Amino acid sequence: MNVGFVGVGRMGANMARRLKDRGFHVIAVYDTNRAVATSLAQELSCAACQDLSEVTAESDVIITVVSDDNAMREIFSATGDNLLVNARGRLFINCATISPQVHVEVERLAEKAGAQTVEACMASSITQAREGSLYLMCGGSEDAFRKAKPILKELGSIVRFIGKAGEAAKVKALVNMVMNINTAGLAEGLGLGAALGLDLGLLREVFSQTGANSRVLETDGEDMQNREHSCFFSAAHAAKDSGIALELARSAGLDLPLSRATKEQYDRMIAEGLGELDKSGIAELTFKDRHKHSGDHI
Repeated sequence: MNVGFVGVGRMGANMARRLKDRGFHVIAVYDTNRAVATSLAQELSCAACQDLSEVTAESDVIITVVSDDNAMREIFSATGDNLLVNARGRLFINCATISPQVHVEVERLAEKAGAQTVEACMASSITQAREGSLYLMCGGSEDAFRKAKPILKELGSIVRFIGKAGEAAKVKALVNMVMNINTAGLAEGLGLGAALGLDLGLLREVFSQTGANSRVLETDGEDMQNREHSCFFSAAHAAKDSGIALELARSAGLDLPLSRATKEQYDRMIAEGLGELDKSGIAELTFKDRHKHSGDHI
């Protein structure tokens, strides 16, 4: 089985390394950043393709990890070069966090080209991608999922089939919505604690043993305190994903004030040039004296 990758940034590259380690034939990689693709191709001894259609021609299974809805539409439906050129019989595993409707659109386009798609939404980060311990929420046809499962099991420690195309993306949007709200809430709690002169190490310990505990406290609390915002999940992606959830809420006739306020905070980070910090960098907006607008909401 020949496996190709489209999008080999932090997540895609480590997924490719994982499959290579597990004995899969990673044959081709593609990225809009040509230098990134070339570097990984040299590491994995595979081709760095210049065209999307070349990835399809070389591969039986193509794993895509792109940034947003526009990028997803571009790789599958751009005029001229795209992944569905001569794609009959191919299987696409699409791992990006994008709008559910775009997964549905891509599945329909692939079916017309004689190909199949599976959405494999990831609720984990870079370390888990490298270790093969991702939490994967999958959607699409059961037949396509069955074909993809041997690969998915090497990438994820938990692989859940959610339902038809778009359903897994809905679940992923809600996962990230709640995670982002928790992150913003933790930043405000620690920021207020600092403003009150509290010992933040002690405060985090108390949080961990009470109703203030969360997964985000474990992953981001110390980083917020120490201003360590090396990027595992960027503020820009947090803003995008909160936007997906808000659009789903709008279509369902719901108002989500916490999600809306959280997105505004991440949009503010982007506007102030902090969008490529890790999501923990939202603490830079809530701790006094950290940033030009710090403390505005305390």
